[in-house]
Parts: sequence; C-alpha cells; structure tokens
Amino acid sequence: MTTNEPGTSKLPSYITPEGFATLKRELEHLGQVERPKVVHGVTEAAAEGDRSENAEYIYGKRRLREIDRRMRFLRMALEASVVVDPSIDRGDTIYFGATVVLLSEGGDEVTYQLVGEHETDAVRGRISHRSPVGAALMRKSVDDEVRVATPAGPRTFTVLEVLYR
Repeated sequence: MTTNEPGTSKLPSYITPEGFATLKRELEHLGQVERPKVVHGVTEAAAEGDRSENAEYIYGKRRLREIDRRMRFLRMALEASVVVDPSIDRGDTIYFGATVVLLSEGGDEVTYQLVGEHETDAVRGRISHRSPVGAALMRKSVDDEVRVATPAGPRTFTVLEVLYR
C-alpha cells in the first residue's frame, strides 16, 4: 500500500542532499520562528477574554495545528529519507538523481532531473522518480526509446544523454 504519508511506502524514500537540506531548513524555521510567533499571538489573544468569539485566538489555534501537522510530516519525511548524491556517476543508465536529456516525438529536447517526491519543481525540470515519466525512465540508457502513459495521452521519448551532476 502506498500513501502520501512519508515512511508508509515499502519503497525507499530517496532524496538529494539539496532536497534534504531544504526540508530540514523548513522544519527548523517552523520550530524556531513560526511556531513561537503564533504561540505568542495565541497567548496574547487568550488574555483578551472570551475565546469563543475571539477571531485572533481561533485563527491562531488553527494556524498552530497547521504548523504542528507540517512539522510532524517533515520529521517523518526526514526520518524516512535515504540521501543519494546525484553527482556520483552511474554511467549511461538512468537512476535516481540523473539529469536526462530526452528527444520528444515532436522533435523537442527536454531535460529532467529525477528527484524525490518532496523536492519536485516542474519549472526547474525536477520531476519525481516515481512520476509516470520518471518511473518510465528508470534503468533506461542512452538511445533507448521510452513510452509513457501520461494524463495528456501516450508520449514517446528517446534518451539522448544521461548526466550525473
């Protein structure tokens, strides 16, 4: 069974060092900056009296629950993570962390880096190794043809280059 909760999948939760550091920074920021600020605001709002009609108190408590939920998620994600350095060269075969240059059937070149599901960024060409395209690329090599079933319909790519950087 695979869910969106970190640590519940049987597969390793791979992440790049950059992605791991980003999640860790977010957790530290929430714990050291955001949460104390919200706790302070809730304390001040509670001191004003009737909490049942105090919008600042109600919003603050809701925001505190959101922060705690996100911090729990980040802790679990970090604990379940296996950090993989994408600069370790693995040859012409595509594995986690690879940057892959593809030729689409329309003749366009596209470049993707296969990263963990918590560090995807479509604008920067960082896709999850578990996404339809990412999973189809795994263990392929230069000159291999890759067929992918996407929500927009089937697509075909040819692997032009595999880089580890």
